[in-house]
Amino acid sequence: MRVLVTFAVDAEFAPWRKLRAFRSIDCDGLRLWKTNTGNAEITALVTGVGTESAARAMGLMMRMADDGCHFDICISSGLAGALQEGLAPGDIIAPEVLISENSHADVQSDRLKVNEDLRKQALRGGAVEANCLITTDQVFVKATHKQSCSSRAQSVDMESFDIVKEAIAWGARSVVVRAISDTANEDLPINFNLTLSDKHQISVIKVIRELMKNPLVLPALVRFGNQSRRSAKRLASFLDRYVQNVTAGVPVGSSEVASR
Repeated sequence: MRVLVTFAVDAEFAPWRKLRAFRSIDCDGLRLWKTNTGNAEITALVTGVGTESAARAMGLMMRMADDGCHFDICISSGLAGALQEGLAPGDIIAPEVLISENSHADVQSDRLKVNEDLRKQALRGGAVEANCLITTDQVFVKATHKQSCSSRAQSVDMESFDIVKEAIAWGARSVVVRAISDTANEDLPINFNLTLSDKHQISVIKVIRELMKNPLVLPALVRFGNQSRRSAKRLASFLDRYVQNVTAGVPVGSSEVASR
C-alpha cells in the first residue's frame, strides 16, 4: 500500500520527521520524503502554501502516478485555523466536507466529501468532529474575518480542497487530518499573507520586515510560534499512530463529490 501525506510548509512536517526515519529523494522537481511502516510505503510531500501551489505539486504527483507511482491513500495534513468557538490550538480535526472559495472547471461542485471510513478511523483515534473545512486563497488574519465565515465552516486552510480534488482524480482514497493552530477569536500577530517567498514558503526576511512595522507584536508572534509548534507536534504523534492503523488492513471505500 502506498500513502501520500501532504503538508504546506516544512515546519508542519518537521516534528513527524523527528519521530520516524524518513529518507529524502528528489523526483521530477519535487522533494519527497519516504519511510515504511509494515507493508506500507509512506511518502510525504511539502506542497507550499496556497491553492495554486498545492494544485501544482499535486499535478506533478499525478504525472508520477500515471508513470506507475500510484497512491492508494492521500492525507492532506498540516495546520488549520478555527472559525468557530470550541476548537482549541492542538485539536486534531477530520472534516467530512470540504468547500472552496474558488470555482474549479474540472469538478461539478465546490463541495467534496472525504472518504468516510478513513475519517471515522481518525475520529476513533481522537480527532474532533468538525464537519466542514473551507479552503481559501488567503490567511485569515483577523478574528472578524474568521467570524464572517463561521456560518459556512468550522475551520479554514489554504490547500486541502485542491489536494483532495487531485487525489480523487487519480482514484486515491482521501482524508483531511489537521491540527488547529489558532482560535476563532484570535487575531494573528502579523499579516502572514505578506510573508510568503517565491517558493510559497514562509520567508524569515519577510516576517522580520512585517515585525519591523510594529515591533510591539513580538511577544504575540513568539507566543503564536510556540503555539503552532506545539500543534504540529501533536499532529505528528497523531499522524504516526493514524497511518499505522490505516495501513494495518482496515478496509476503506472511496472519496466522492458531495451533493449541494
